[in-house]
Amino acid sequence: MSLYQEYLDEIETRKAEGLSPKPIDAGDLTKEIIAQIKDANHPHRADSLHFFIYNTLPGTTSAAGEKAAYLKEIALGETVVEEISVAFAFELLSHMKGGPSVSVLLDLALGDAADVAAQAAAVLKTQVFLYDADMARLKEAFEAGNAIAKELLESYTAAEFFTKLPEIDEEIEVVTYVAAEGDISTDLLSPGNQAHSRADRELHGKCFISETAQKEVEALKIKHPDARVMLIAEKGTMGVGSSRMSGVNNVALWTGQQASPYVPFVNIAPVVAGTNGISPIFLTTVGVTGGIGVDLKNWVKKVDEDGNPVINNDGNAVLEQKYSVETGTVLKINTKAKKLYSADGSEELVDMAGSFTPQKMEFMKAGGSYAIVFGKKLQTFAAETLGVEAPQVFAPSKEISHEGQGLTAVEKIFNKNARGTTPGKTLHAGSDVRVTVNIVGSQDTTGLMTMQELEAMAATVVSPSVDGAYQSGCHTASVWDLKAQENTPRLMKFMNDFGLVTGRDPKGVYHSMTDVIHKVLNDITVSDWDITIGGDSHTRMSKGVAFGADSGTVALALATGEASMPVPESVKVTFKGQMADHMDFRDVVHATQAQMLAQHGDNVFQGRVIEVHIGTLLADQAFTFTDWTAEMKAKASVCISTDETLIGSLELAKSRIQIMIDKGMEHESGMLARLIAKADQRIAEIKSGEKPALTPDDNAKYFAEVVVDLDQIVEPMIADPDVNNVDVSKRYTHDTIRPISFYKAEKKVDLGFVGSCMVHKGDIKIVAQMLRNLEAANGSVEFNAPLVVTAPTYNIIDELKAEGDWAILQKYSGFEFDDSKPKETARTEYENILYLERPGCNLCMGNQEKAAKGDTVLATSTRLFQGRVVADLPEKKGESLLGSTPVVVLSAILGRTPTLEEYKVAVEGIDLTKFAPPKPAAGMARSMHY
Repeated sequence: MSLYQEYLDEIETRKAEGLSPKPIDAGDLTKEIIAQIKDANHPHRADSLHFFIYNTLPGTTSAAGEKAAYLKEIALGETVVEEISVAFAFELLSHMKGGPSVSVLLDLALGDAADVAAQAAAVLKTQVFLYDADMARLKEAFEAGNAIAKELLESYTAAEFFTKLPEIDEEIEVVTYVAAEGDISTDLLSPGNQAHSRADRELHGKCFISETAQKEVEALKIKHPDARVMLIAEKGTMGVGSSRMSGVNNVALWTGQQASPYVPFVNIAPVVAGTNGISPIFLTTVGVTGGIGVDLKNWVKKVDEDGNPVINNDGNAVLEQKYSVETGTVLKINTKAKKLYSADGSEELVDMAGSFTPQKMEFMKAGGSYAIVFGKKLQTFAAETLGVEAPQVFAPSKEISHEGQGLTAVEKIFNKNARGTTPGKTLHAGSDVRVTVNIVGSQDTTGLMTMQELEAMAATVVSPSVDGAYQSGCHTASVWDLKAQENTPRLMKFMNDFGLVTGRDPKGVYHSMTDVIHKVLNDITVSDWDITIGGDSHTRMSKGVAFGADSGTVALALATGEASMPVPESVKVTFKGQMADHMDFRDVVHATQAQMLAQHGDNVFQGRVIEVHIGTLLADQAFTFTDWTAEMKAKASVCISTDETLIGSLELAKSRIQIMIDKGMEHESGMLARLIAKADQRIAEIKSGEKPALTPDDNAKYFAEVVVDLDQIVEPMIADPDVNNVDVSKRYTHDTIRPISFYKAEKKVDLGFVGSCMVHKGDIKIVAQMLRNLEAANGSVEFNAPLVVTAPTYNIIDELKAEGDWAILQKYSGFEFDDSKPKETARTEYENILYLERPGCNLCMGNQEKAAKGDTVLATSTRLFQGRVVADLPEKKGESLLGSTPVVVLSAILGRTPTLEEYKVAVEGIDLTKFAPPKPAAGMARSMHY
């Protein structure tokens, strides 16, 4: 059977599911389609033409290579196709955005046919996705005296690819659609359990909110044809939780604008809004597509005559509506005035200056941030080649500097890694800069989209300025189903070829690792001055500063070694008092959230960097805190360590990286060995005093400060989704922190889960020791609820086996993973036994394994979103409560939450994570740079 016939069969299958033909990325299929176009009498010629023009993916796909080559034949007159004129051939090339198309355009522009060269040059002036090889060709031709090459370089220097684009509309009419009340997780827009379909944009679009919502959005578009639908989180924040390009893609698919008539299901420019604004990661992703994010502020705290907030019976501030955004409300955005108005423009509703910074307006004009990043690079190259100074076309980097003001830790990191800023100028929070990215991580459920983004921007190799890059397999580790079998090997090969160290060996030599990506990134980050970008909101390292990002930003970081973002404000978190012996460090994390809210009323962490002074804990333990900051809605976190602690963390990182090398995971480029060398260099700097561990300046300025009193932490705490709160906006947030005594030992627990990125080796050892203690006291251990245990990495399991802890876990396990025969179907029912699952995300991800519907789950995880770990039943809502490892284990054994006394007995003699506030050293040494 021909590939084309197979494609037709697939089309029929998709048609039955209400789907269009899948966009073509395969070169062999495109070859057949071209052959059928050339055959004037072929029965499928008309359809083949349609597929060639409208349904072939651009960039560096093999299909794009075949398409560009055929269009070159048409442009040169070597082939005549009645339906594709020479002018139309150039138009199609202009929409292919780099890779083979740019190569063809350069061939034509630098060729001997003057009329063809002129047409090719006209198209090239609109292109920005040129890479080193393309630029080298231009430079060589210019130096050889080629007039077209000079003309192109002059155009690029003037940035005509940007200046000749139409300006954004001054007035944009929008019609509102309230997607939900309260915080809207990206799970609502792109559910984790549909991760397998994200690369198939039309198919994945079917999971956007609900079928009802999709019909309502379509009805609004029909009723208001001149308006853009604005998706709203009423009384909440839009896009909290995971960093999902797929979420923005789905919003754009249903409410945005088509990027190109020749590229199906790629939409841009969505308008999203929230009463409390947009989650930082989600807002970055909106910028990738040239969209608009709106902080509505349509509900405000009601105040009394003295200006104090009015409090209700639950102790929460009473909100009053400033203006209505109920579904179907027509509003107007004025991009010049930067304000949101009523439909007739008579009433100003909210200032939108933050939505229309010069940089964001450039993204909107260019159709996304990628074009600006590549455009700036292209302009710089052209000006340098011509030996002229590039004119100021783009908005200058926003540089904010306060004389006499010190630097926070994150400000120091940004100053060190900034690119293209005024030499010698010190930058403070609010500055908007390009920075070097040292470490990049791609995970498997977004990795396929990162592949697409890299292909679309015509990138072929990881930037040489990136120190370390890793592709994980952790998000689909639980079940080796047909979707994983199809997608994972393909992803791993692409990323390994691109230059990344990969969890799975494309050649099948080393054992496949499903280690949790955040743990691996935490190990390969080998400097406290590094910047990390990772394809997940929990990219929060305990060394340097790390930012969770969408798949597109990850692709951009891999391709360019850069990211663009404002220097964030910081909130300083310090500790006082003494931690009780029976408390776990996870309770310090919960206490930080609770005490912050008590001290400030509002979540001062949201959108900012948490600078946590936690210097006495090594990287593994400190990561428990930094990882959690994603749920605090923080943009990132920075760990302030003592010199001794940082050296210990770096030595630990070196040993972990060496294990990766020993297992055969080293890339042919020698990436892992270079990371060890970099760690050695950093250790030497610290020991010599040349460059001590990163610390902020004493006179640094913070948005707020939080002091956590360890003496107040007297019993374990649980983050409760509070699923029955009468105020919908209070459900499924991480702000409801309750002591276990609140539940009076009456809260039934249907399943316990110890796993995800929030646990380390010490947590699994706690499970083992609790089993030993209970066995010694009672003769055996009986589980009254299932307990699922998932170690984050294989290294941990190896160490537990060597230290004798794995044996006790095996003794009580009713299921232990077997990599030689991995599960091919997800578990739907659980027995009251211990399950030892494969390293990876497991229940926390919610895309493969789930608890039974309506269950109450107590987990060490991070996710308490509705439907993530556990779905609802009609008569009972599923609950995902979050607590420490000892609380989870004991609750699974009891089948309920424990009393404080039961808990104390169970952990007696167990060495829980010890933590004491670091003592400030007199005359603390500062970095020589600052």
